[in-house]
Amino acid sequence: MQILESGQGELIQPFDLDEFREWNRTRKSRKLTDKVMTEQEAIAQFVYDGCYIGTELYGTVRCPMSLAREVIRQGRKDLRVCGQGVLELDLWLAAGIVKKLDITYIGLEVYGTSACLRRAVESGQVEACVEWSNASISWRMKAAAMGVPFLPTRSMLGTDMLKYSAAKVVEDPFTGTKVALLPALILDVALIHVHRADRYGNCQIEGISGFALEMARACKRLIISAEEIISTDEIRKYPDRTVIPYYLVDAVVHAPYGSHPGEMAYLYGRDEDGIKEWVEMSKSAEGAQAYLQKYVYGPKDHAGYLEIIGSERLARCVDLRERRQA
Repeated sequence: MQILESGQGELIQPFDLDEFREWNRTRKSRKLTDKVMTEQEAIAQFVYDGCYIGTELYGTVRCPMSLAREVIRQGRKDLRVCGQGVLELDLWLAAGIVKKLDITYIGLEVYGTSACLRRAVESGQVEACVEWSNASISWRMKAAAMGVPFLPTRSMLGTDMLKYSAAKVVEDPFTGTKVALLPALILDVALIHVHRADRYGNCQIEGISGFALEMARACKRLIISAEEIISTDEIRKYPDRTVIPYYLVDAVVHAPYGSHPGEMAYLYGRDEDGIKEWVEMSKSAEGAQAYLQKYVYGPKDHAGYLEIIGSERLARCVDLRERRQA
């Protein structure tokens, strides 16, 4: 194929599909082993300085906030990040632990753009920021899951986004038209929050699935946090709901309200006051640090965080969800 154009962005995470295949063959056990551990144990064992890490969510839906806060507590640094997130990546940027970004979107949704992202990029704290569309970053993971080096699409063609990506434009050998080639993306670590899982790692998700299926199959290490841990017998009653099978998972963490202040479909709604608190405090570097001190560094774990939030405030999130359903 004739290469017509190349994006000028860095390929932050070079890949070796044969090595990834071998990793899955030799490092991912098919045995039904108990993988339940605390968030401290999971992050300590599987997240390391300089790793390429990603979080899976849809806006603030199913955001793995409990795990994201623990990454900060443990002082991880120089992370290369798959930047399709909202609150959790904003916290990482405020904590100064992100070195490079494959970015699709980091913002505060109805509240506008991220002040933390702007400060981190303009100051040089983030050394590289490579642009992708929401669809293209997911398709890059799909390519890795399929075991192919790239997927051809028409996504990003005709935009400046392609110019600042690491994609290539070629002439399709069948039709002669232009297509963009999206390179496979293999993550070192992925964090995904789900509704329920068993102790082996079989996971079920309610509502919108985001890109959980693609990310779970495109990472070397997968940490799952779950609102509840149920028996395998219950999981097997509805096998069609198990979107992430156990053999992809390395750790299972029990995390009720693990998405707070984000939401979980059918369980609880967004804590709008909590999100607004971050929006206002993060407008300045000093305010962002004060927020981190209160909600991240202060509590020793997720249970401690929930104590700070309080049962009354958590109950309001559940009531909000019930009113919306009604």
